[in-house]
Amino acid sequence: MISSNVIEHRLKQLEAHLEQENPVLLNAVQSFRKLDLVSRHMGLIDEEQSHAMQIPWWPLISVLGTFSAGKSTFINDYLGEKLQRSGNQAVDDKFTVICYSKQRESHTLPGVALDSDPRFPFYKISAEIEKVAAGEGSRIDAYLQLKTCSSERLRGKIIIDSPGFDADAQRTSTLRITDHIIDLSDLVLVFFDGRHPEPGAMRDTLDHLVDQTIRRPDSGKFLYILNQLDTTAREDNPEEVVAAWQRALGERGLTAGRFFTIYSKSAANPIEDPALRERFEKKRDADLAEIYARMQQVEVERAYRIVGSLEKTARDIEEKTVPALKELIATWRKRTLIGDALVLLLALGAFIFGSIELGHWEGWHYRAAWWNWITETPLRMYLAALGAYITWLALHYGVRHLAARSVVRMARKIAEARGIRGNLAAAFLANAAPWRSIFAKRPRGCGRRDRERIAEVLEDTDRYVQDLNDSFTDPSGVPRMTAEPVVAEAQAAPAEA
Repeated sequence: MISSNVIEHRLKQLEAHLEQENPVLLNAVQSFRKLDLVSRHMGLIDEEQSHAMQIPWWPLISVLGTFSAGKSTFINDYLGEKLQRSGNQAVDDKFTVICYSKQRESHTLPGVALDSDPRFPFYKISAEIEKVAAGEGSRIDAYLQLKTCSSERLRGKIIIDSPGFDADAQRTSTLRITDHIIDLSDLVLVFFDGRHPEPGAMRDTLDHLVDQTIRRPDSGKFLYILNQLDTTAREDNPEEVVAAWQRALGERGLTAGRFFTIYSKSAANPIEDPALRERFEKKRDADLAEIYARMQQVEVERAYRIVGSLEKTARDIEEKTVPALKELIATWRKRTLIGDALVLLLALGAFIFGSIELGHWEGWHYRAAWWNWITETPLRMYLAALGAYITWLALHYGVRHLAARSVVRMARKIAEARGIRGNLAAAFLANAAPWRSIFAKRPRGCGRRDRERIAEVLEDTDRYVQDLNDSFTDPSGVPRMTAEPVVAEAQAAPAEA
């Protein structure tokens, strides 16, 4: 577990970088700090955690698709370096995170470098893998690796090269990681192989990367790319191949969005006919230029994504976490009261049955010797009442504890089903502490000041979006005396090996 001093140090490093790069995101860090205060008061996170460290702050581009679709070759061409292995088979069966380094020599680091560093998008992903494949979380190096590259095109951003969907047998875990990076990415490039004119050969990719993405609110960040189109030059039928893929995507509901057709300049098959070669190259260059331009724009999209994540975190606390806590507390209260009633009835029944068996009753009067001794003086009666109260408290808190343990299991299921971030079970246990009443009106962390902080963050997000809009737009068209862009070119790398 990372100490609170380390988290604070990393937040200050992030703020120092953003102060020069993007003042809007610098303010967003401060808003994340407000949410940290609320979540810590709730018990949702501890002092060694921060919501700001649960998202990647660097522009993130994911390259997905089946094996041999040309993903690695595309990345090598973009970087201008032969960093990734390429071939017609599944040459690399790991997710590769590629980031900038000033060192000319490239380095390859194991998956634990990503799993243990909150600056990268795979922080603690081993726990997620363990949920879907027991025992696989300890084999994180079999799923991830980190590579460094000195290409200037990579400065200030991260690229993730994925293994093919059918490249290994660890399918469930691979899809889990794929879903994770899709959620975090600012741009997702989905590659199809133009050498297979029948889209049915890519059924898994179509099912997972089309069916499950077209309904996403961020579906605009997906670019669908039909690669290696040069293989169709011999038959001169690129239009038929493209039409087949477009029909396949349309059948799955994808009727809008950009669909590109490209091939690698460095690995292309020779096209003998000059006119045909010019035709193919013109289309390729136009589409590559548009893809590269979109990749260069991820920094702008990153800024909106982080502000959106800030708003989502605040709304999730308000609309998911708090209602879930109220539901859990109500269940705990109900179970505790039922348990108290059962204990009271059992104790009363045992007392009546035992006293009848011992013959302590004369009509409606209780005549036990010990009872007569207690009722002889007021002091003895007070002490007896105090002893009975202490005994009742012990039984009550025992019932409370058992009821809380049963609700903890329910909390874990609710958190997973509703996608609640943070430790919902720990937040519930904070409300089940011995000094808190089971009749408390609000969960811990839902006081007036906490609610004000969440409202302030939601107001801040609207202002941040407006500030970002002002950086890139000017609807009035009136020339400004000064124009200082809010978002500048990133001048620092996400990490250095």
